[in-house]
Amino acid sequence: MNSRVEKAINEQIHAEFFSFYLYLSVSAYFKTIHLDGFANWMSVQAQEEFGHARKLFDFLIERGGQVELMALEAPERQWASPSAAFEAALEHEKYITERINSLVNISTEEKDHATTVMLHWYVAEQVEEVATADTLTNQVKMVEGSSHGLLMLDRELAGRTLTPAAAP
Repeated sequence: MNSRVEKAINEQIHAEFFSFYLYLSVSAYFKTIHLDGFANWMSVQAQEEFGHARKLFDFLIERGGQVELMALEAPERQWASPSAAFEAALEHEKYITERINSLVNISTEEKDHATTVMLHWYVAEQVEEVATADTLTNQVKMVEGSSHGLLMLDRELAGRTLTPAAAP
């Protein structure tokens, strides 16, 4: 395994585990303000992010690389409103997208074709992640002034379940 690619994958594993931590924190925030459906949606999102980290973790090991787990910083715990929490999630997904794109660039520059091909799954996944976060951010903003609207969206988000992702 190329050392530059290995380092970049380890950094992405760290970022994905932080994503897990962040969404778990957002879930806890929603629980404290009694939006259990929103909390469920974020909890499922946290599980997805954990899965993204594990895919990279397993890939690195399979390729003979060394996994280097790094300390995670504490994520935010409070947001000004439900829409602010979703806005933070949207901005985080945009950040992760930039990181994935950078990782693709590194693997391409280093002619690590196996990593480049594996990362195509992450590129497609990030398109979906950003689009979903954008839609939900806008929907929450639309109904935030209406307790009835928030409760209706909360009920809808309560139905989300974890769908195992296809292998990259």
